[in-house]
Amino acid sequence: MADDRDFLRRWSRRKQDAAAQAKAPEAKPAAEPAPALPSVDSLTFESDFKAFMHAKVEEGVKRAALKKLFADPRFNVIDFMDVYIDDYTNLETIPPDMLAKLQHARTTLFGREEDKPGEEKPPTEDKQIAQADGEPQKKEGDGTPG
Repeated sequence: MADDRDFLRRWSRRKQDAAAQAKAPEAKPAAEPAPALPSVDSLTFESDFKAFMHAKVEEGVKRAALKKLFADPRFNVIDFMDVYIDDYTNLETIPPDMLAKLQHARTTLFGREEDKPGEEKPPTEDKQIAQADGEPQKKEGDGTPG
């Protein structure tokens, strides 16, 4: 039981000491003055910009220094590997002769639309007239006289 009282007294004393330290004004270390900065207008590409990145430098001065740095033409080089630099809103139409070549290649490679098996073809005008007249339709290669 004596150990418990000693523990509680020690705990209470430490808590009171911590509260007293929190109430006492802290002695702040001597604040570092902001570094001496050159004029933003006198900066060049070769200038040292590290001083402008110090925490004590005002945000507006930092931005002005960075603006001066990135205004250099060396940062204005277009990367031609960038896929987003082209203007894709002005697309050229495909010339008619190229469309004809594409259609010819499609027909050569994949056959005509009429030659595809398994698809119902709409009757052509000649077949519609023949059906309306009651004439039997002639199929190629079935041996019926035409």
